[in-house]
Amino acid sequence: MDRALLAAVSGINANQTYLDTIGNNIANVNTDGFKQQSVDFVDLLSEQIAGATAPPANNTGAGINPVAVGSGVRVAAVANDLSQGSLQQTNQPNDVAISGNGFLVAVQGGQQVFTRAGHLTVDANGNLATPTGGLIQGWQAVNGQVNSNAPVGPVTIPTGQVIPASATANITMGGNLPAWSGSGTATPISMTTHAYDSLGNAIPVVLTFTPVAGSANSWTVQGTATLPGGTTSKLWTTPPTITFDAASGQVASITGATTNPNGSFSLPVSTMPSGYTFPAGDTWNLDFPAPGTASSFTQFAGQSTATVANQDGAAAGTLTSYSINSGGMIVGSFSNGLTQNIGQLALANFTNPGGLQTIGNLDYITTPNSGQPSLGAPGTGGRGSLIGGSLESSNVNLATQLTDLVVAQEAYQANTKVVATDSTVAQTLVQMA
Repeated sequence: MDRALLAAVSGINANQTYLDTIGNNIANVNTDGFKQQSVDFVDLLSEQIAGATAPPANNTGAGINPVAVGSGVRVAAVANDLSQGSLQQTNQPNDVAISGNGFLVAVQGGQQVFTRAGHLTVDANGNLATPTGGLIQGWQAVNGQVNSNAPVGPVTIPTGQVIPASATANITMGGNLPAWSGSGTATPISMTTHAYDSLGNAIPVVLTFTPVAGSANSWTVQGTATLPGGTTSKLWTTPPTITFDAASGQVASITGATTNPNGSFSLPVSTMPSGYTFPAGDTWNLDFPAPGTASSFTQFAGQSTATVANQDGAAAGTLTSYSINSGGMIVGSFSNGLTQNIGQLALANFTNPGGLQTIGNLDYITTPNSGQPSLGAPGTGGRGSLIGGSLESSNVNLATQLTDLVVAQEAYQANTKVVATDSTVAQTLVQMA
């Protein structure tokens, strides 16, 4: 009778924990990054009433099984279900979802914590942080370069950051010149671009391609740069000649140009425009992509599409926006049209992530059974990738939780019924005395 009472009480306590866990799961059904929990039960030590006996050697009887009565139930574990939640797009630059394994790393109150909740904020100092004030950890970029082998530290979004001007070194051509037979009207083709000096001053440059009279598939190129006073200067004392292959329409040779290992051509200017500030020894190159490639400079019949495809100089620029890519890299966009890496978020992986201890605020800490965190860049070492502008929803299955709620309720009530019955039996015994 006492054994039944103790077993029922243990059942009430265990199912109360079951109800508590279900209630917490249901309460967090809309909490981004929340991981539902489940309760594992085990029975308590059984009390042996009689031991087992073996069958007699003369086969005159049968063996007897042991007789034991259990003492009840206890909660063995409240396990975290770390399965992936659905991903919801938010288009917010600070939001990030983890697709796959791993946890974001933060430092809260001097303690390293781990979370799947990617609704991040930027504080007054520019630190990327969790909503509860944990500093997100990773690697800060230096001149756009990130060393993910270095120790992690707080990641900062440098609002108003300025990247310095960069002088032009290469002007790259693209498009098509109309086929030239060597006879007829020679019509020059011109295009305009801007180069930059080391202080970010824009230098207007006009490039003119002129068919060589009487020489099929040959063009000269001359460039002029506008000087600060409004006058112009030529980039080449003698205009170089570009010759195209008559069969393929690809660049065959350029006088004065260097053929690079990848097959492209680089034509250095002979006269840099005066009145601007250039780095010591700076020389511009007019680059022509390798013949036969998708971006090659060609000569085919039709209208001219020749253009300056790119030049690598820029004025100074300030940070205007940023985004987080799948590798955790925070890429800043600047007012001069350039992009540069600002930093990179770290992810942590564990030998036994189920061994982590939840401490609230969607944070976990290590335990002796979780193992130590393996920190690294997203997408490496078994770590998942990041999806910027998205959040991972709670993985709580509401239908399952409501079903479990009914099961827990019935079990709880059944155990209270055992207590009531045991009390009635005890009262009957007292009345018999």
